[in-house]
Amino acid sequence: MKAASAGQDEAAPTGAPRAEPACPWVRPGPTPQQRRRDLYLGLSMAALGLLGVVLANSMGSFPLGDPPAWPEQLGWTVAGSLPLIWRRSHPELSTSVIAAVFIAAQVRHNPDVFVASASLFVAVYTLGAWGRDRRLSARLRIGIIVAMFTWLVIAAGLSIASAESSFPGAAGPISPLVAAAITTVLFNLAFFLIAYLLGNRTWTSALRQHELEVQAEELRRSRAENAERAVTRERVRIARELHDVVAHHVSVMGVQASASRRVMDKDPAKAKLALAAVEQSARTAVDELRRMLGVLRDAGAGDAALGYGLDQVDSLFQGARDAGLAVEYSVHGTPVPLPESISLAGYRVVQEAVTNTIKHARANAVDVRIRYLRREVEVEVTDDGRTAPASPRTRPGGGGGLGLIGMRERVAAHDGSLEVGARTDGGFRVRARFPIAEAGATEAGIGGLRRAGEGA
Repeated sequence: MKAASAGQDEAAPTGAPRAEPACPWVRPGPTPQQRRRDLYLGLSMAALGLLGVVLANSMGSFPLGDPPAWPEQLGWTVAGSLPLIWRRSHPELSTSVIAAVFIAAQVRHNPDVFVASASLFVAVYTLGAWGRDRRLSARLRIGIIVAMFTWLVIAAGLSIASAESSFPGAAGPISPLVAAAITTVLFNLAFFLIAYLLGNRTWTSALRQHELEVQAEELRRSRAENAERAVTRERVRIARELHDVVAHHVSVMGVQASASRRVMDKDPAKAKLALAAVEQSARTAVDELRRMLGVLRDAGAGDAALGYGLDQVDSLFQGARDAGLAVEYSVHGTPVPLPESISLAGYRVVQEAVTNTIKHARANAVDVRIRYLRREVEVEVTDDGRTAPASPRTRPGGGGGLGLIGMRERVAAHDGSLEVGARTDGGFRVRARFPIAEAGATEAGIGGLRRAGEGA
């Protein structure tokens, strides 16, 4: 009963036990609360041992023989139980002391047997449950068990050699000495085997608890990293949308403002027209920003909620025409319904390509083509401009500006492909392909060309 109560404050074992797991984990030392429990346990066992000595002397019951003097009896009893105070903080030392005192006390015929045995059981169990060095813990426990059985053999031999080896009233078929030997061996074997295995099981349970805590911490870190990545993705999305909305209109406004400044004195009418275009672009930009911010405030809204698509790309061309570009827009093949996200991605690719043409190309014309193929929709924007060496449009990998990065991200998000670079016959090309489900659409030839814009 004492051994069972001593094990209740340990971690409860779960699942099948594992014998001496080979791992670098070292069980942490006891907590202050566990140290206090060990203090109470050691003092309680010492008090019970002293009470047992008093009762044994009062009854004259000395199963091991004539006992020593009172002071020596009390000393052996306290020495064999008080080290339980340090059973978890110093399990190797406390178990060794208790085992040595147990044998010495029996040699001296100390009458305290029950409390001493319970203290030894708890000590061997604790060494298995709290031993920091697993190999040392196993070797020390095995050594103590071997020493105990050696002492058992010696004590049995002394008992047989003495006159006290007679068993009055024995009537069984087995020799009394053999029966006593078998009983003693079986009892001690069960005693130490239970203490050994229970200690291992408790240590294994503590190891599994540690592994669960490590996994929980890894999951917590993973959730924190995922949340941080989600915040970063949202920031990138907002930055991309701001760039797409602002860059196009601001570029047009810059070109128109520059034209107005140049002709302000010479041709006020043209200057007014240019300023009117600036005003209109500003209003459109503000409207789009308000619309975009409204979508971003909605946590469940995605890019498609912005409401733009390939069927609205012609709204992008007025600014290019106002900037002096001849715009040609054509659709090839039979248009099919597209997912909103793909339609928006294509719209943004056209918007960014036209914006770069206005800002960097020094071009005279821009050609926008949308092709509905059998399994893809293709968006192509070309111009006849001359790109400056330092222009973001010509930097390797398209990494010179947020717009090209945004293009690649949008296309990659739909498993598409993007080609960005200079044309062999002059000018610049942006071509994006988005895979779509087969809808029976086939690419048309020149006869299927439908013009939706004309040169300015």
